[in-house]
Amino acid sequence: MPQSADLLIEPRWLIPVEPRGAVLEEHAVVVSAGRILDVLPARQACERYQPGHRVALPEHALIPGLVNLHTHAAMALLRGIADDRPLMDWLQTRIWPAEVKHVSPAFVRDGTLLACAEMLRGGITCFSDMYFFPEAAAEAALVLGMRAAIGLFVIEFPTAYATDADDYLRKGLAARDRLRNEPLLSFCLAPHAPYTVSDAIFERIATLSAQLDLPIHLHVHETRQETEESLARHGARPLERLRRLGLLGPGLIAVHAIHLDETEITLLAENNCSVAHCPSSNMKLASGIAPISRMAEQGVRIGLGTDGAASNNRLDLFQEMRQAGLLAKVSTGDASVLDAHALLRMATLSGATALGLDAEIGSIEPGKAADLCAVRLGGIETSPCFDPASHLIYAAGREHVSHVWVNGRIRLEDGVLRQCDTRTLLDTVILWQNKLNA
Repeated sequence: MPQSADLLIEPRWLIPVEPRGAVLEEHAVVVSAGRILDVLPARQACERYQPGHRVALPEHALIPGLVNLHTHAAMALLRGIADDRPLMDWLQTRIWPAEVKHVSPAFVRDGTLLACAEMLRGGITCFSDMYFFPEAAAEAALVLGMRAAIGLFVIEFPTAYATDADDYLRKGLAARDRLRNEPLLSFCLAPHAPYTVSDAIFERIATLSAQLDLPIHLHVHETRQETEESLARHGARPLERLRRLGLLGPGLIAVHAIHLDETEITLLAENNCSVAHCPSSNMKLASGIAPISRMAEQGVRIGLGTDGAASNNRLDLFQEMRQAGLLAKVSTGDASVLDAHALLRMATLSGATALGLDAEIGSIEPGKAADLCAVRLGGIETSPCFDPASHLIYAAGREHVSHVWVNGRIRLEDGVLRQCDTRTLLDTVILWQNKLNA
């Protein structure tokens, strides 16, 4: 007698990410109660299971939902407001003043709703956020049914959100306590950067990370200027300073990590740290090219992030996979580095592992949450298809994403968001644009 199940998905190709390099044909994924019940040949699946709903995807590759390891989601409302400027000028003369004037819980909620809608349409099912008013960001993610690792943001100067670093920590931890039972939410400690956080606060963050088992998510080694200032102020390069303060370890997510020497790459590898590589933002702000091929050789875990829409300007992990691969090849002169499967792993399982979520998401395996993305590869611009994994990186884009499930629930169906009133959302965005232009 067939076993009942909620959902049976039959793609043309199934790329589970784990085991590495696998591409399965004529296979199906069986989902029950939000989790992957089975992965098996489609004929056997039809004999063994009686699904409540069946989805045939004859031109599609089914992959794990993408994991955006670093973004500032609410900054979607600042998309294009300050382009073509170097990082510190961008921050100090345009972004920070705009935030001082406008950032509020409503700004964060609405901006994060916009970002979540964009990310879901591009196959992103989980994002790691770093911004003010984290509870408002969490609310927006839950409205659209998206998985989020909410950063408990810390910086030393006052904002509308908090008065000082202690206040940021107190409010962030209180938000975590209120939301910790939400199944789609997890949390990170998110100190902004070495140049905006003191030694004392870093030491407190290291202690909290160990006590609460929370990852630490921060910008580091983003510009040469950052390194020079750290040497002048602290007598050490940023990563060495973090090592002395006890922050290096499996829970550290080093965002950008561009200007590293060989000793620092080894330090990241030896401490089992993760790197959130943001190639488009790094290029757009002229920050540099991160040495990810050398990191990968040393065994550093590398995930992919979009950064915020104010510095990218897309929340698009298909773009980031492609850019990461092309930059690695041209910067090393080696066309063989970081093949398609390695890049897809960065955008899925590596990001999940960095967040401590690899037992839940990041690959298509029985027992994991059914966070899934279907990509149509049967169109003019994706034909012929000799290698679906290669196509995902070098030919397809987010516009080819047709279906997205989070925890087994459909969030995007035939390219249409299921839980978002797009017209109302866009009307809200126009209101914010008028305020920002005033």
